[in-house]
Amino acid sequence: LVLKRMSVRRGYRGQGIGAALGSAALAFARQRGCRAVVLNTLMVQHEARALYERLGFRRHRQYVLPTIYGHLANCTITTYRYELDSTE
Repeated sequence: LVLKRMSVRRGYRGQGIGAALGSAALAFARQRGCRAVVLNTLMVQHEARALYERLGFRRHRQYVLPTIYGHLANCTITTYRYELDSTE
């Protein structure tokens, strides 16, 4: 399962909403028999990266955005992966 977008409005952050959304996405994937959940995030999204790691996602790979801007700005994307146990 690819978690494409997840966001919480700035004024509501820090209340556990992001963690609840992330946990719901993991439960959704688990219920449907997915093997893993993957997502991408930008290097500047420090709070999001910390949240994903608290939820149990692991850094899978990093790469520079494959555009002219990406190379000029060294815009690094991190792919995170959460392995779902097939016995759950």
